[in-house]
Amino acid sequence: MADESQRPIIVKRIKKGGHGSHGGAWKIAYADFVTAMMAFFLLMWLLGSVSQGTLDGIANYFKTPLKVALDGGQGAGDATSVLHGGGTDLTRKAGQVKKQPRTDPLLEKARLTELQRKIQQTIAQNLQLKDYKDQLKLEMTPEGLRIQLIDKLNRSMFSSGSSTLLPQTRQLLQLLATQLNLMPNRLSISGHTDATPYSGGLGGYSNWELSADRANAARRELVAGGLGSDKVLRVVGMADADPLNHSDVFAAENRRITIVVLNDLVVQAILNDGVSPAQDAASAAQTPMTPPAGKP
Repeated sequence: MADESQRPIIVKRIKKGGHGSHGGAWKIAYADFVTAMMAFFLLMWLLGSVSQGTLDGIANYFKTPLKVALDGGQGAGDATSVLHGGGTDLTRKAGQVKKQPRTDPLLEKARLTELQRKIQQTIAQNLQLKDYKDQLKLEMTPEGLRIQLIDKLNRSMFSSGSSTLLPQTRQLLQLLATQLNLMPNRLSISGHTDATPYSGGLGGYSNWELSADRANAARRELVAGGLGSDKVLRVVGMADADPLNHSDVFAAENRRITIVVLNDLVVQAILNDGVSPAQDAASAAQTPMTPPAGKP
């Protein structure tokens, strides 16, 4: 019998195929990678399609989130137009405003003309105020529809030397308030006096204070008659600086209340410190560049 120690040792190795399945983990990883790339490119597209004002607003939020959330911050995305020039200036970092749509001037003028006709018709049909229609002067001006309540000799709108409205003036203003409240336009109210110096005023009270008080009294009566308080843009006292009768500055018709139904262009000019948007754009286009120092 042969020695078993001399018997060869046979090792059997099972060779597995090299192309077997590695499981599904790589598919999940690949799907996560594709999702992340889609999110990244979507973020890049969103950042590239917003204005500089919005980007600055996002940056301000992450710097001081509580301040921006409470106060809005400066340049916090108020300008939302993608194209440069869509706001006042989308390259600015502060003070961005939305570019408000302009009212068609022809349509607005037609609307104010219709308002003029309705007011005249309402006053003519009112038996109590029919005699005062000659003290109500309406005319179209570059600012809009101007309505003037004018004093006549022995027929005043206010008590003498006072801002107290007389009954017929209250009724007239309340009728106007009903018509004016139907318009989207904002109003300017000014008070005027004649050139007679105010006598007996305490603490320097003069025609300036009296005209301002009368304008405010007219504003309060309009609001009491149904006019929205947000429709009044400004209330000013003019004293005798703008007489209606230049040949006689002491005439009764110089004492008046002027209500102007402002057109959109004038409203924007008032809100822009007296400069109309068209003038602002023209002046910016014509402003020469500052030459280097030492050169003319």
